[in-house]
This record gives sequence, structure tokens and C-alpha cells, in this order.
Amino acid sequence: MKSKKQILTKGWIVALLALVCCTLWGSAFPCIKIGYSLFKISSADIGTQILFAGLRFVLAGILTIIIGSFMQKTVLLPSKAATGSILKLCMFQTVIQYFFFYVGLAHTTGVKGAIITGTNTLIAILAASLIFHQEHLTAQKTIGCLIGFAGVILANINGGGIDFDVTLSGEGFMLISATSYALSSIYLKKYSKDFNPVMLSGYQFGVGGVILIIIGFLMDGKLTQINIAGIGMLVYLAFVSAAAYSIWGILLKYNPVSKVTVYGFMNPVIGVLLSALLLKEGAQAFSLKNMAALILVAVGIYVVNSVSLKNK
Repeated sequence: MKSKKQILTKGWIVALLALVCCTLWGSAFPCIKIGYSLFKISSADIGTQILFAGLRFVLAGILTIIIGSFMQKTVLLPSKAATGSILKLCMFQTVIQYFFFYVGLAHTTGVKGAIITGTNTLIAILAASLIFHQEHLTAQKTIGCLIGFAGVILANINGGGIDFDVTLSGEGFMLISATSYALSSIYLKKYSKDFNPVMLSGYQFGVGGVILIIIGFLMDGKLTQINIAGIGMLVYLAFVSAAAYSIWGILLKYNPVSKVTVYGFMNPVIGVLLSALLLKEGAQAFSLKNMAALILVAVGIYVVNSVSLKNK
């Protein structure tokens, strides 16, 4: 019988599970907008948006621990030694990423925000190679990343193009958010060597969510329009985070950062496609531009992983 490592390092298994994660994360783009609509949260009400995110991640933490405990047939409890890892992960993955994301997005355009968010894959691979020395940075990985990032730009650029005005509270905060997420992937891989990645994911979501709720309240955030549909969407978004980040953590435990995170280029592209479909803009979803973007991202992923795929 093959070991878990032998199975989870197979190229097609990594691709399948990573694409499941990207599809879940991609669905979050339109679903968050729908959630705002259901709860009557305005685009300018950053405090309530952060409160909404905090509630989502507390629920995600609870779901992750319940599902993980069921799969392990034992209650997932953090050891004292894991406390520092959980706190560091929750700060990078949940608190810093989402605080700067929501504030930054309020001060820049959606197009530039999506493109800057797409840099998290580049940052993760560069940091894993040049700072943390978890793997080697090769010309092949660099070329593949640039091709994939070109696909992200193409998917998010519109007829009016993009301007090059940059502000700290807008594009700067979005870059901080993207960097924080990239670092969370690297730390998750590092800490997964010693601790269960599902346990780490669950408790970091829970702690990070509580911190975001407090920040949201301090920024005068409040939910005034609570309804069944909105609660259902909040639970779905919690499931997205719980399932996707847990699977992502398991993949990072057994694979190089670049082999997994390169699929992150699919997130904004799938987000554009699903947004167009769910927000009733189907013709836009299957435009020539978006199909070309998908092809570029797919080529970039293949280039980064082609050596490992050949070795399987």
C-alpha cells in the first residue's frame, strides 16, 4: 500500500487537489459580494466588512476542527509547543492579510487589487527560495511564474486599462496583504513538519477570527440586517476557508512550495470567471480575453512543474 506521501506528491493528485482549492477560493470573490448584499453591508463600511470576515473565520476554525477531528477519530487539540506557530500563522494568514486587504481595496480599483493579490504566488516562491531556502529558484520556475502572472493581469484588465497611480493606503496595503498571505504558505509548510496542518489551520482561523471581530467592533462595525440567506452564505464562506486552506496545508506538507503555490495563479482567474457567471455576466466569463488568460496560467503552471511531472 502506498504511503500518504507517495500519493500526495503525485503530479496529478497535487493538480487536482490544488484546483479544488482554487475553485473554492475563486468562488469566494463573488460570494463575498453576495454576502455583503444580503447583510446590507456597504462598500465604504470597512468596520462591518472586517467584522463579517472575523465571523467567517471563527466559523471556519470550528468547521476545520470538527472535520479534522472526525477524520483523525480524535479531538484535535493544540499542544503547548504549537501555540507560537498558531499565533504566527493567524497573524499572517488571517489578521494582517484580511485587515490590509479590506482597507486597501477600499482605496484602489478592483482591477489593480486583483492583480496585486495575484502577486502572492510570485512572492511565496521567491521567499521560499531566496529567504527561507526551502527550495532552489530556477530559470524554469521564474519563467513559469511570469507567464502565469501575465494570465492574472490579462484576466483582470478591462477596456480602460490600468493606471499607475500608487498610494500607501491603497496599492501599498494590498501588497502588504499579498505578502502576508505568501508568508503564511511558507510558515504553514515549515510548521506542518512538526504539527498536524489541519489542526494548525483550524486554530489559527479561530484565533485570527476573534481578533478580526474585535478590530471590526473597534471600527464601529455592526450587522444590522441578519437573515437566513445571509447566514447560509456566511457558513458557505467559512466552509470555503476550512476546506481549501486545510487541503492546501496538507499539500504543502509533502511538496515544495513552488509546486503547490503556483496554482494560486488560478485564484483570481477563476474568481473572474465565477464572478461573471454568478453575478449574471455569463458572456463576459467566456470571453476571448478570459480564455486566453486561463491558457497563460495553465502554461505557467506546467512550466513550473514540468520537471517534477516528467519524473513521476
